[in-house]
Amino acid sequence: MTDRSRRAFAFGLPLLALGGGALAQVTPARAQATPPDASVLPSAQIKVGRFTVTALADGYADMPYGYFPGRTPDQVEQEAKTQFVARPSGVRFLFNQYLIEDGQRRILIDTGPAGTLGKTGLLPQALARLGLQRDQIDAVIVTHMHQDHMGGLVAGGRNNFPNAELFIDRRDVAFWTDPAKRNGAADYLQTSFRMADEVVRLYPRLQAIDGEREIVGGVSIVDLTGHTPGHIGVRIEDGGQSLIMVSDMIFPVVHPQATDVFFLFEQDRAAAEDMRKRFFPRAAEEGALIAATHMAFPGLGRIVSDRGNLRWQPADWAFQN
Repeated sequence: MTDRSRRAFAFGLPLLALGGGALAQVTPARAQATPPDASVLPSAQIKVGRFTVTALADGYADMPYGYFPGRTPDQVEQEAKTQFVARPSGVRFLFNQYLIEDGQRRILIDTGPAGTLGKTGLLPQALARLGLQRDQIDAVIVTHMHQDHMGGLVAGGRNNFPNAELFIDRRDVAFWTDPAKRNGAADYLQTSFRMADEVVRLYPRLQAIDGEREIVGGVSIVDLTGHTPGHIGVRIEDGGQSLIMVSDMIFPVVHPQATDVFFLFEQDRAAAEDMRKRFFPRAAEEGALIAATHMAFPGLGRIVSDRGNLRWQPADWAFQN
């Protein structure tokens, strides 16, 4: 193993051979008629070895410009305008989820806010367009217990994925079900605390996992703690190809060029900044293909170094509104 390989392996980054032959090809998902209650229902697929990974969208919300500690609202708005994601009420955030299939199991990463934020709640229709119902999902990995990542699990007060094993980092489960933490938390976090209690109550097959581990062969957990105490990513690799879903490690407008800008909901800003300081340069060095929850659909891209400055480079995908 080379020194470069050891660095990638130790940090949990996918190691990609540089060059066109190592890149996963992005192709349109199976097209079906748009449901009458969804004006936009995008999906996109890539191949990662034997895996098919489908990017789905639960919808979007506009985050107020004052939600980014470390920069003034005016600074965030100006940067959003330069990136064409500025809206009257804030920065346009997507809610991307990712379905992993290998012909034997279907694993869903996150379930979106399910109508509790912005214009969301489209995940069930997105799955239906693939010919799938929620009871056909074998496992759900929740990257962290914020409402926009677990809302779909408990929408309507029900277990919406009745046949799925559920994987959540033990540290997040402990934090978000702690009555003392809930009592001392800001109002904007109360929905997440309430949902966490519902998840634990409604999902007896919940597995509170510790640290990095393999869920199935080729699908493994990466520790990205900071955004929340148990914030995790998911690495998918097979046949010399890799993809890492980094959840809320990276936000539109402010990342990756600035590691000292946060998001209002983050529990430990110092830990989040430290993780980003380590992750962003290494991801750029390795050319890691990344999937990110809130970046423009389908959330696929790379962190690249441009004359010493880091920036987000979207993957080659032709979807446009």
